[in-house]
Amino acid sequence: MALIDRVKYDGPANVLVWRHPPDDLSWGTQVIVNQAQEAIFFKGGQALDVLGPGTHTLRTANIPFLRKYVNIPFGGETPFAAEIYYVNKAVNLDVKWGTNSPIPVLDPKFNVFLPVRAFGQFGIQVADSKAFVTQLSATSPQFTTDQLSNYFRGVLLTRAKDYIAETIVKQKINVLEIAAHLEEMSGAIQGKLAQDFGQFGVKLVNFYLNSVDVPEDDDTVLRLKKALADRAEVDILGDKYQQKRTLDVMEKAAGNEGGGAGAGMTAGMGLGAGLGMGQMMGQAMGNMNPNAPAAGAAAGSPAGAKFCSSCGKGLAAGAKFCAECGGKVG
Repeated sequence: MALIDRVKYDGPANVLVWRHPPDDLSWGTQVIVNQAQEAIFFKGGQALDVLGPGTHTLRTANIPFLRKYVNIPFGGETPFAAEIYYVNKAVNLDVKWGTNSPIPVLDPKFNVFLPVRAFGQFGIQVADSKAFVTQLSATSPQFTTDQLSNYFRGVLLTRAKDYIAETIVKQKINVLEIAAHLEEMSGAIQGKLAQDFGQFGVKLVNFYLNSVDVPEDDDTVLRLKKALADRAEVDILGDKYQQKRTLDVMEKAAGNEGGGAGAGMTAGMGLGAGLGMGQMMGQAMGNMNPNAPAAGAAAGSPAGAKFCSSCGKGLAAGAKFCAECGGKVG
């Protein structure tokens, strides 16, 4: 049976715990522990000791804790079975989290329920290797940051959801304006989660609430944003808002080329404009030539007929005064 004379682990950063298979070790085997690592010896299901960074040779003088658990006949060359767990103690700052589905929150400003989503990331570090291995990774060959995130997902989301909803309601923060409060909310949620992580030997280095938002295509959200846009327009235009609305309606009606009431309105507007223009033109012509007959007076009159310059009525041949208004004929 081959004896293991060297044990070492160089793995990816997302692996927090890696178990060296329970192969045959012997006195004299070297256990190499890299920086930001710790190695834990397990014998018979019991965590015996923790080794820090460096090269450790399995000898009774160096590793006395093994002496009482391992028989050493035949000059110390007898192989023995033991498990070595390597623990990655480097800080991992890129563990993602987020709500699986929106949570309904009553907006205190508009008194409507809005579907709220939250996303962010947090950083962790294994602070107590023994507690971490015995309570979380157990007998798994390896334990990753993804497994850690899944393990804590329930408590994390519960804490985050409760605090977000509580903050929105108690501090009367509008969901659409909550971005200004993300930093203080992140610190508060981290404080609530620190103990939950700590009891498993994990230090919560930081916690970030990167965004709290609502789905853009939600009907309630669309109606709320439309109402806010209309109110903002009223505030900006002030007294001119009603004038703008009236012009918008007239412009829409004038641009409607279909039938029905829109077409009738368009025709009426055109007729009114035409009549108004005709009246203005008639008045202008009258002012240019005072001796000219009024608009419509000459229609059907015989050639050479004379008309009163004041009222436009026809004059009898040789009359010196108008029979209608009494004006003197010039």
